Amino acid sequence: MEPIEKIWMKRYENEVLADIEDTVIKEYPLTIFLNGEELITLLCSPNALNYLAIGFLLSEGFAVVKEDILEIKTDETQGIIAVETRKKSELIKKLSGKRTITTGCGKGTTFYHVIDSFHSRIVKSSFEISPLEVLDLMKRFNKASELFQATGGVHSACLSDGKEIHLFHEDIGRHNAIDKIIGEAIWTGTSLNDKILITSGRISSEILIKAAKREIPMIISRSAPTNLVIQLGNELGITIIGFARGNRMNIYTAAHRVQC
Repeated sequence: MEPIEKIWMKRYENEVLADIEDTVIKEYPLTIFLNGEELITLLCSPNALNYLAIGFLLSEGFAVVKEDILEIKTDETQGIIAVETRKKSELIKKLSGKRTITTGCGKGTTFYHVIDSFHSRIVKSSFEISPLEVLDLMKRFNKASELFQATGGVHSACLSDGKEIHLFHEDIGRHNAIDKIIGEAIWTGTSLNDKILITSGRISSEILIKAAKREIPMIISRSAPTNLVIQLGNELGITIIGFARGNRMNIYTAAHRVQC
C-alpha cells in the first residue's frame, strides 16, 4: 500500500497565496488479532505491516523467537493482521487495566511495566565505534529518510553495524519504526547483539527496553534521551548517544564503546 497521498492546499509565501499540490503521509489503523482475540489497534504508516506486527509481538513478550509465530494473515483493505502463535497465552485476557500510555508519538501503548526493566540482563558486547563513524552514519541515516523528505511527517529507524545501514524503516510513530526493524531482523535472521539501533526521535524508556530485550548494545538519536533512559542505560550496559548531528554528540552511558 502506498504510504503517501497527494493533496491540494493553499500556501502563503512572500505575500502571495497560491494553490499548491503537496504530499502527506497516510495514517493507517492496523488491528492485530492474536490467536483469534483482538489485541490492539496501532496507528501506523501502511507499509511493512507484517514486520510491524511481528516486532510488536516480540517487543511486548507475546512471542520470543521467530518459531513462536505459526501464521500471519494480512487484510490491508480491512486493516487487520491475524497472527497465530505456538503458545496460546492467557495474558491477553489479563491485560485489562494494565496497559500503559507511553510517551510515544500520539498514544503509544505498551504492555510491560517499567519496573520490569530493572530485571533485564546486562547487555555485554565488545562492539566499538569511533565518533567520526557515528557522525558519518547519522548523515547517511538522515539522507535515507525519503518519506520524511517528502512529507516531514514520519520518524525513521535503522539497524547498522557501524559501517553500513542494514535495515531501514519509517513510520508516523517512532515505536512503530523500531518494531518494524526488530520484526524484520528476527524474521530474516539478522543478528542484533552486534548492531546499533538508530532512531530519529526521543529515546524513551520503552525504546531502550525494546533494545535491551534483543541485547542491542547501542542506541543513537539526533534527539534527546530521558533521565530514566540514562539510569537504565547505566544499569543495563547500553551505550546511549543523543543529539548526534553535525559535528557533535552527547554520550550519556557506557562511553567505553566510543573510541577515538
